[in-house]
Amino acid sequence: MSRLIIMGGGVSGHTAATFAKKWLGDKHEVIVVTPNSQWNWIPSNIWVGVGQMTKEQVTFPLAPVYKKAKIDYKQAKAVSIHPNGKADNDDAYITIEYTEDGKVGQTEELGYDYLINATGPKLNFGATEGLGEGSNLGEHTVSVCTADHAEHASHELEKIFAKAKAGERQKILVGTGHGMCTCQGAAFEYIFNIEHEAKKAGVRDMIDIKWISNEAFLGDFGMGGLHMKVGGYAVSSKLFAESLFAERNVDWIIGAHVSKVEAGNIHYELLDGSTGEESFDFSMLIPPFAGVGLKAYDKAGEDITATIFAPNGFMKVDANYSAGAYENWKASDWPRTYQNPTFSNMFACGIAFAPPHIISKPMSSPNGTPINPTPPRTGMPSGIIGKAVAHSVCDLITKGDSAKLHEASMAEMGAACVASSGKGVFNGTAAAMTVYPVVPDFEKYPGTGRDTDYTFGEIGLAGHWIKHILHHLFIYKAKVKPGWTLIPE
Repeated sequence: MSRLIIMGGGVSGHTAATFAKKWLGDKHEVIVVTPNSQWNWIPSNIWVGVGQMTKEQVTFPLAPVYKKAKIDYKQAKAVSIHPNGKADNDDAYITIEYTEDGKVGQTEELGYDYLINATGPKLNFGATEGLGEGSNLGEHTVSVCTADHAEHASHELEKIFAKAKAGERQKILVGTGHGMCTCQGAAFEYIFNIEHEAKKAGVRDMIDIKWISNEAFLGDFGMGGLHMKVGGYAVSSKLFAESLFAERNVDWIIGAHVSKVEAGNIHYELLDGSTGEESFDFSMLIPPFAGVGLKAYDKAGEDITATIFAPNGFMKVDANYSAGAYENWKASDWPRTYQNPTFSNMFACGIAFAPPHIISKPMSSPNGTPINPTPPRTGMPSGIIGKAVAHSVCDLITKGDSAKLHEASMAEMGAACVASSGKGVFNGTAAAMTVYPVVPDFEKYPGTGRDTDYTFGEIGLAGHWIKHILHHLFIYKAKVKPGWTLIPE
């Protein structure tokens, strides 16, 4: 019997675990180690953040699902990896620390034959002074990164609307809280849902709404922007985004690194090196992501973290990390199998793998401050990669070391994105887009880097209904209900 451990129970880890157990059956052991007791469909957190969904509608308990699926579940965080075992034992293992009530702080060593790192990101609020971390989270700004964060954001937004109704003009600032953030899409959705709810509440004329982002242009989204077919014409995401911002009367600051947050005020630096300040009454700023801080040790106890992980804390995989300057970057730099190059029984998926470089053009201010989005690896790509990695591991277990690994390169992968711009049965809207491939390939598709026949988008009520339906479909799938495998990643 082989043992597969998946560290992390988010979209990618949960996908890997459920498929692995389905394919391996009772002959092999699948263990999920995740610090959370609840599974969260993160794309719907933005609706929790404006009071249009409850926390309970976007989460569910993991324990009953894993019990039904016959997956061993440890509510704990992985602390360290020991791929060579101990001095007197070659068996690989990880050390975990329990977060479960009644076991908090207890540690355990778990041996493994195969390991999948799906730990996701550390929400690195501490990278920006005053953005908040630990007990200070939410002191100056709010977040929608978790269901709890989003619930808190909703309560704070209610206060803003109440003040606006009382005749007190309010200022809202939404965007990225650091020059190297990703997930501009979540902030994009949130700002337009706030704008939509302000209209519904009859207070839009009393609220000024502004966007601040590290993108060099609106519509970059960490993908270098894109050209998509809209109504039969190829339209840039820059034009698409600028039109929406102008239509909704949302002002913007772009190419910005938020360097400090104070009560009701932020400090920022722009790509041209100039600095500025912006006041607010309510602000949601996405934090930058980092690896969760896993350590790695050899059998003698020597630290080998730098061998397995990149400096940002994400796990090294089969990517080209030596591409050098932007002019040398190629789509082929991106990983295909997500296997660790040093230890062949370790893989990473979702946000946990280290990208070879960013997708957008790297930029920095004359002061040397990097100001550019880091690559998005959430949503559909996370699920696809998680499934491919699980397939590879299952084949290695059942067919042996010569089994061919499954591939899921983001440079050959299409993805669909549905970005809500307001929730409502009859007046909701969303921007529905498909992108192919996620990482542009300028050798294969000169000019745009993508196939415009498969990269298209539109905004409207239909997009809202698609997002609403996907919310229910993916939660159904994550609960491993009958027919769950028929729902695509």
